[in-house]
Amino acid sequence: VTFQNDSEDVDVAYQGDLRDSSYRIKNSQNDKAVHTNQEDKYINIENNQPPTKTDSVDEEQPHVKGCFERKYDEVCDFCKKHKTRIQYVIYGILITAYLAALVTACSLNFQRALALFIITILVIFFICWDFLIAKYEDRISAFFSPGERFLKRQWFWLKWVLCVTLVTAVICWLIFDTAKLGSRQLISFGGLMMYVLLMFIFSKYPTRVVWRPVFSGIGLQFFLGLLILRTKAGFDVFNWLGIQIQTFLEYSDAGAKFVFGEKYTDHFFAFKVLPIVIFFSTVMSMLYHVGFMQWLIGKVGWIMQIFMGTTPVESLVAAGNIFVGQTESPLLVRPYLPHVTKSELHSVMTAGFSTIAGSVLGAYISFGVSASHLLTASVMSAPASLATSKLFWPETEKPRITLKSDLNTAKSESNNILEAASQGASASILLVANIAVNLIAFLALLAFVDSALSWVGNLFDYPQLNFENICAYVFMPFSFMMGVDWEDSFVVGGLLGYKTFFNEFVAYERLSKLIHNREKGGSMYINGVKQYMTVRSETIATYALCGFANFGSLGLVIGGLTSIAPSKRKEIAAGAFRAMIAGTVACFMTACIAGMLSAPAMGVPCHILLGNAFNSTNFPANSTALVECCQEIFISVNESKPVFFGGNYSLSSWKGCCQILNLPISHCS
Repeated sequence: VTFQNDSEDVDVAYQGDLRDSSYRIKNSQNDKAVHTNQEDKYINIENNQPPTKTDSVDEEQPHVKGCFERKYDEVCDFCKKHKTRIQYVIYGILITAYLAALVTACSLNFQRALALFIITILVIFFICWDFLIAKYEDRISAFFSPGERFLKRQWFWLKWVLCVTLVTAVICWLIFDTAKLGSRQLISFGGLMMYVLLMFIFSKYPTRVVWRPVFSGIGLQFFLGLLILRTKAGFDVFNWLGIQIQTFLEYSDAGAKFVFGEKYTDHFFAFKVLPIVIFFSTVMSMLYHVGFMQWLIGKVGWIMQIFMGTTPVESLVAAGNIFVGQTESPLLVRPYLPHVTKSELHSVMTAGFSTIAGSVLGAYISFGVSASHLLTASVMSAPASLATSKLFWPETEKPRITLKSDLNTAKSESNNILEAASQGASASILLVANIAVNLIAFLALLAFVDSALSWVGNLFDYPQLNFENICAYVFMPFSFMMGVDWEDSFVVGGLLGYKTFFNEFVAYERLSKLIHNREKGGSMYINGVKQYMTVRSETIATYALCGFANFGSLGLVIGGLTSIAPSKRKEIAAGAFRAMIAGTVACFMTACIAGMLSAPAMGVPCHILLGNAFNSTNFPANSTALVECCQEIFISVNESKPVFFGGNYSLSSWKGCCQILNLPISHCS
């Protein structure tokens, strides 16, 4: 026993010596790692091992919590336990305060608070909609399933009844509308049918066309146009939106004035227009961060998917192109692009070519182009892009992405809203630089081409030859079939040439000059060149130019989509040019709808306005309404056709309009 106890003592002592020696070795190694090489600039700490659990336990000091700390821990535990209820209480207080403020504002002045009231009603409606769909989607589907089964059984004869009804309604509407407003709307309708026929003839697979997306897209276009252009409520809403956007974009002047000084408007485009692009890009980035843009695009895409029968990917991209550019909208469905069919990929590219981005929308508005018409064109061209795409490249494969639920759209990568604003401003640098350098290059190239063509024309005694004239002759039939007045179709044809071969910035800049010339009045012709157009022609031109379909954007789309979906490189390159043509036709079809639905909005009849103006003692000043009425008098299919006075117009009105518009003698003899 004594021997055993002695041996145990020896073992314990030996183990203690080993432990002490191991600690000494470890400390000496650590000291060497730190102090061996004193000349080094950096200290190597890789050999310093983290403390073990035993060491941490030994080093822990007993801590007695005070009364305040215990209360703080109890409060934290209570908040964690009842986190959801506390959030509901906070939301309830904020919503109650907001509703109280809304009720107070409406009681003080309801007309002034009408916009806030409508926005609140819409927000409440969509919140309830999302809640019901998320919680009771299966029950709602089961409730409507008997009606869906009935429609499927009876669809064979119901579709023919529906088609006959719609055709009859359109014919009756055209008859009554033509009797009321004249035959110019019929030209626009004929142009719409012509474009549909041309797209069908040159379709990739004419025998495989599914007509539901085509007719439903045109129908949705017509419905939106009718709601906005022909109803007072729709026109007032979009007119109000246009005014609000113009007011909102003017806040960019504060930053431009601070950076460039008080005389920043002396360099209008560089210091007035381009800052709007930066400001709008910043706001869009913030809206993406909070998730509003994804929600809005998802709702619009869902409507088009249900109504037109298109796939989720192409519907979502078409909806996204209303608000963002042609390279940004495919990012919404980036994970799905490698799996789309050729027809879907064609639809994605067509949607980008047939619409414009929200960031450049503000720039066009600053030119003086109608904000309400630009907004309307952006919305109407989305279903038109799907209609033309499915007609020009029908679906011949089975789509692989047919999700019944929402697609997982891309989310913002910023951590907070300030970072999102900074990223949006930084991202606009490339866009602003791209716009500026392209305009410098294209306008310089255009001046050179015009000079070269004028030199060639001089050889044949035709010095007026230039790029605009060539484009005017090429595109004049297309512009006339949209409903543009014959004497204005040559000018609009030139604008379409600028837009197609250069970009829409150059075309809208030329259009803005025509608008300003009309507003100032003056001679309609100078040296045989028309200086401005009628309001109707300006409106149709605004819709026809509202798209990115040009050769410059062709390379941008190919490069952007190839970087997102490298596996689709061949399909993208093969279908890009057809997509550009389809996007151009989609803009033309939107212009045809606008031509069918646009009506002269005159507060006072022209014959009364002209009679009061020219029967006065002093010659009247050139006002916009007066010039418009004079232009309406002299609209004829053939410019050389003499005009005779009569009807409601007096001789003094004819002579006065001839003097205001400075028309040739042959028009007024």
